[in-house]
Amino acid sequence: MPEPAINTGTYKLFPSPRNAHRTVFLHEVFVPHPYALVDLPSFRFKGKYSLFAAYRLADGKHGQLVTFELEAEARRFEREFSPD
Repeated sequence: MPEPAINTGTYKLFPSPRNAHRTVFLHEVFVPHPYALVDLPSFRFKGKYSLFAAYRLADGKHGQLVTFELEAEARRFEREFSPD
């Protein structure tokens, strides 16, 4: 049975089944590419992270939301990630 959606007020989120942590962490990066492969383990982050399919409520944009425990890792992901 799929997990229910999470509504944060900003996003409607659907957790990735591959998440080790199913938490919405404080530091977020919205990836406006709903079908891009986001290979988070390849970044070798030190802190916790999670990935969600996302629907941004403000403008109806579909994408993915990556959340991070550590702000520095969110900034690194923003710099280094490029959609395939």
